[in-house]
Amino acid sequence: MIHDPERALQRIAKLMFAMAAGGTVALFAWRGWAWSLGWLLGCGASTLNYHWLRKVTGSLGSGLPKDRKAVLLGLRYLLLGGACYVILKYTAISLPAALAGLFVPVAAVIIEILIELVYARN
Repeated sequence: MIHDPERALQRIAKLMFAMAAGGTVALFAWRGWAWSLGWLLGCGASTLNYHWLRKVTGSLGSGLPKDRKAVLLGLRYLLLGGACYVILKYTAISLPAALAGLFVPVAAVIIEILIELVYARN
């Protein structure tokens, strides 16, 4: 059982920021600006999606669903797909780095799970 869900969510946000910043610097030093910018764009898109999902889950059960919110929720994937297409077709930004950046929230959640497992022993 999570000790404090709000603290866990704050840690996840901090972990995502740290991985995005650290990955941007590391990729800039290792592969150049195209990879670091791709990573940063992927991290930004996935972080935005994470916050949107958090808002949706926080509002569950708080009244009638709104059609506008449902449409906007569905459009985010269309926007993400369009952004990936533009990156692939028209820029020098690294698409593999952008796609890897999309997994930052997953890594942050896995790290949070490990943190909770360690604290659950105490």
